[in-house]
Amino acid sequence: MKRRIVSLLPSATEIVCALGLRDDLVGRSHECDFPPGVERLPVCTAPRIRVDGNSEEIHAAVTAVLRDHLSVYDVHEDLVRSLDPTHIVTQTVCEVCAVSLRDVATLGPEVIALSAVTLEGIFEDIARVAAALEADSRALIASLRARLGNVCGAAALGGAPRPTVAAIEWLSPLMAAGNWVPELIEIVGGVSAFGEAGRHSPWLDWDDLVAADPDMIVLMPCGFSIEKTRADLHFLTERDGWSSLRAVRNGRVVITDGSQYFNRPGPRIVESAEILAKAVAQLGMAR
Repeated sequence: MKRRIVSLLPSATEIVCALGLRDDLVGRSHECDFPPGVERLPVCTAPRIRVDGNSEEIHAAVTAVLRDHLSVYDVHEDLVRSLDPTHIVTQTVCEVCAVSLRDVATLGPEVIALSAVTLEGIFEDIARVAAALEADSRALIASLRARLGNVCGAAALGGAPRPTVAAIEWLSPLMAAGNWVPELIEIVGGVSAFGEAGRHSPWLDWDDLVAADPDMIVLMPCGFSIEKTRADLHFLTERDGWSSLRAVRNGRVVITDGSQYFNRPGPRIVESAEILAKAVAQLGMAR
């Protein structure tokens, strides 16, 4: 029987395509936009909030929606059924970040739920998707592990002190990056100032950031492009103490594309490590 896959998660779409199954995709979420061409697939979900607001507006809207609903997203169930999928791929990690297992559990076809909160978990998810779709993930995973090993090996050179890195996943209210991001920081030779590997991203008090005074600040708001993050940068720059932070004084504040890279637990998480390693090296902070 031919596979007919509906992916309701950007990282899942990337995994399916990296496994060589792009032609088997028949539907996607409103956020699935990579690799190029998937945007032509039918869109099976929609957010219940406006996503063009700033950090504070989006946070307020999400909070309000979750008071009355179990999810921030609508699934176009009639469309999904009309696509006659054999598999639906979604996630169980975050009700805010993407459509969850609870949103699609009653739709009928086999549901593959991704659950990674660590780098190893991402590799396990890739293998899980491959097994469910009767594909071979060994070459893909081996390649990703080799690239990650190269990043780790390069960062291990030298004996300079490891820089403290504050990875910020939301600008207002302030949230530090957790899950796999602290592992990425360690791989590139840094020490995560906040957040723990394998644990969800924690809210962060401004005074804690000031007190930590990290060597480097990396901005990676969930779902934000570089341009959108720049537009919201005033939520940080207007705070008391921002200009006095060591990272700010030394020009070591980096804006990344959180939407495309650091927030997506799929094959491009290795590229995220490579981007972070390059930023650390360019700022003269490599070990």
